[in-house]
Parts: sequence; structure tokens; C-alpha cells
Amino acid sequence: MIRLIAALACATLLSGCFFWGGGPASYGGYVQRAGMFLASEDVDNSCISPRLASVIASFERRYGRKIVVNSQYRDPIRNIIGGGVDSSYHMRCLAVDFFIPGVPKSELIAYARSNPEVGGLGCYPGRDFIHVDVRDRPRGWKKPITFSGC
Repeated sequence: MIRLIAALACATLLSGCFFWGGGPASYGGYVQRAGMFLASEDVDNSCISPRLASVIASFERRYGRKIVVNSQYRDPIRNIIGGGVDSSYHMRCLAVDFFIPGVPKSELIAYARSNPEVGGLGCYPGRDFIHVDVRDRPRGWKKPITFSGC
């Protein structure tokens, strides 16, 4: 009987970890490629630096949910079309624009500000996603460089 109770408790906990915060149904409208959820088919997630992958993993661990990528790698043409700057970290595989379904944008911003791995943070008023990159912070900076409405 004790083993049965323990097995049920483990199954409940494991399902809670997987389904916490709305579960897989909240990702139903997104494209899935290479283990990531993408906001649309034209999002390119083919190039990602190990440092950026670590930052993404830290957000996913913190909230127990996968991110949804709005923009990740951009070639120079896509960067111009997307309104990116010439020195965009997206073109160097060092940036991602994302949101997490069910997690308020304000919480993502607060966590990004406290995450020592985040080098740059963009907040974009009126948009549901944030930008994070893994640029090196200037010497002595304790928080990421912020721009676009942060």
C-alpha cells in the first residue's frame, strides 16, 4: 500500500511539473522545431550560441515552462526587414525575442534584470515579448544594458 501511495505521489508531482501553468494545450498554435516553440514558421532558430541556450534554459527552469520564440537568428536581409540595427546580436546567434504563455511580461523583465547571464534587455511597449541577449556587460555593470522601453 505504501508503494502504491508513493508511486501515485511521484506520478502526480511529475505530471504537475510537466503540465504546470496551462500545460501543452497552451502551446497548441505554435510551430515546434529543434525542441523549441516558435511563434511562426518563418522564425529561424538554426543558430544559437551555448551562452544563449543557457539563458533560455534558465528562464524555462525558473517558470517551469518552455519559451515561445518570436525572433532568434536573423540573416542580414531578415534583420533589415525586421528593423534590426546593423550590429544586431540576432545576426550573431546571441539574441532571442520571446515570451512564455501564462507568465506576465513584467515577471520576465524582472527575472531578466536579476539574471547575471543576460547582457542586454529590450522590453518593447505594446508587445507581448522581451528581447534578451548575451553581450558582455560593461565593466562594473550589475544589471543588463536596457533599451526599448525598459
